[in-house]
Amino acid sequence: MSLRHRPWEQAADFTIGLRPVPAAAWLEGGEADPAARKDALFETSRDLVWAETEGSRPGQREVLGLVEAALGPSPPAPGLPPLYAAARRVPDDLCLMERRGGAWRLTALSLSAGSFFTAAEVVGRSLKELHRPVTGFSERFLTRVNRIFEGLRPELVLERRNWTLTNSAELHVPDPAPIRARIGAIDPSGAARALQLRVERQTLRRLPETGGAVFGIRVWLAPLAELAQDREALAAFARAWRAAPPAFRAYKRLDLYDPLVAAVFAQAGLVDAG
Repeated sequence: MSLRHRPWEQAADFTIGLRPVPAAAWLEGGEADPAARKDALFETSRDLVWAETEGSRPGQREVLGLVEAALGPSPPAPGLPPLYAAARRVPDDLCLMERRGGAWRLTALSLSAGSFFTAAEVVGRSLKELHRPVTGFSERFLTRVNRIFEGLRPELVLERRNWTLTNSAELHVPDPAPIRARIGAIDPSGAARALQLRVERQTLRRLPETGGAVFGIRVWLAPLAELAQDREALAAFARAWRAAPPAFRAYKRLDLYDPLVAAVFAQAGLVDAG
């Protein structure tokens, strides 16, 4: 899978960074058969990748309708929750957000490419609770994010992108411990191939009938070696890596990879790149 986006070239920090895109650009595609990947997890690890709350089915059905409007109708999927029937047609993870008890809450989700959390852990949480691990989110961003959800118009699709680095080439990584336990075994001379850039393209869209919103997460993965083939591209990443603020680095645990990334930069002659 080749990277389609390079968000570190725009910002090294966590930012809201939402921008409008045409409704026709809501879904990016790029995966031949997402159902094959997602169905296997749905069958064997359902609590990790699927969760719903009571009363969320109308919103789920509306998401399915939007997907079918974008991709065309599909045969009925008896027995499948509507949101999962929608999610298995697209590479994106799909999350249903609805206003419950005075707060926007995650009421259903298909999470087949989640990074270090599971569906069961997050279902029912509010925006504040979902972003608690993000250092400074409540103080810096929560009020603005709530306003975005409240003011989202049905015809508007919003997009943002973020990035991290990991040493797993798997899309589905619910637990960081096994992955991080392998970091010490990586040979610095092969770090560019072992380390993976993980880029998320996130989208937000209002559900006009039920009043909720669908939050989509499309994950792209590629080895750092892909950037290393282009010295200018790697230099841009080096600048972002070195400029990332302490809170961002702590949240993403970039410190775990510093020696390996430094080796990649040194091999490319970017020791002094700023």
